[in-house]
Amino acid sequence: MREQHDDAPARGRLAPSPTGRLHLGNAWAFLLAWLWARSHADGRVVLRMEDIDPERSRPDHAEAIMADLRWLGLDWDEGPDMGGPHGPYVQSLRLGRYADALETLSAQGRVYPCFCTRKELRELAGAPHARLADDGSPAYPGLCRNLSPEQREELLRQGRRPCLRLRCDALALSFADAVAGPRRMTLEECGGDFALRRSDGVFAYQLAVVLDDAAMGVTQVARGDDILASTPRQLFLQRLLGLPSPRYAHLPLVLDHQGERLAKRHQSLALAELRGRGVAPGAIVGYLAWRAGLLPAPRPCPPAELAPGFSPEALPPGPVVLPEDIGSVLLALG
Repeated sequence: MREQHDDAPARGRLAPSPTGRLHLGNAWAFLLAWLWARSHADGRVVLRMEDIDPERSRPDHAEAIMADLRWLGLDWDEGPDMGGPHGPYVQSLRLGRYADALETLSAQGRVYPCFCTRKELRELAGAPHARLADDGSPAYPGLCRNLSPEQREELLRQGRRPCLRLRCDALALSFADAVAGPRRMTLEECGGDFALRRSDGVFAYQLAVVLDDAAMGVTQVARGDDILASTPRQLFLQRLLGLPSPRYAHLPLVLDHQGERLAKRHQSLALAELRGRGVAPGAIVGYLAWRAGLLPAPRPCPPAELAPGFSPEALPPGPVVLPEDIGSVLLALG
């Protein structure tokens, strides 16, 4: 693992998953990621479609997402629609690269088959004294870590399809998050051995994003603080594969008026729905900029106005809780 050089041109990325339409929480994260990249004089923005899960991803969602981003005023320099030197910019077209990296890790003795089902792991996580990761998710208890070849063969004969897990070391990894500050976390705290490929053959998020960020020269990653615990895992993968580490900024989440995370079910907060109601893109940008401490009061504003001097270190702490009448608030901004 090596850090990106401080004098390297800044390269940020927007990496939506085309599983539905963008909502205000996505707009918040992508706006701040875009501002971070564009705050540098030579900063570039890469758009990457993370459609690695074929069951949930749809091409029409990818097209709609790009339309939503353009409507907000967020542009990019490389991406699925325009190409670039580090393409393809669609994960489903990069599967061979993931397979090669998995082979490299296997040659290091780092990969093993895990026959535990999600149901079994959920049941174990619900047992008394179950080990949980720092984010509250179930930690992998290592049940398949040291299976003998005979045990593995027997499970295969029973028709069990394994996922492939990375054998993690008992070590702590340190990083300086641009929002959360200095952090030091052990891989065990982050859930222990983690999946690289699912039992259905789909490559895992952790492996794909590490490889794609390195291949696309990404120097900075802004994303929600709900996946802060992914960072040590990705740092460990970067170390094993000899890849550079970008700088990370884990952003506060946007929550609805009841304090719940925004999700695809929040149709009223989808950008397409708000646009249909007559909300202007500048109103969304200006409101989110105000909540980020970039404006003294909410007002219509284009993203480019906010880029000079933007720094994720200055973001206010804590989640952004939207008012129940957020649609009306945005309409009133004009």
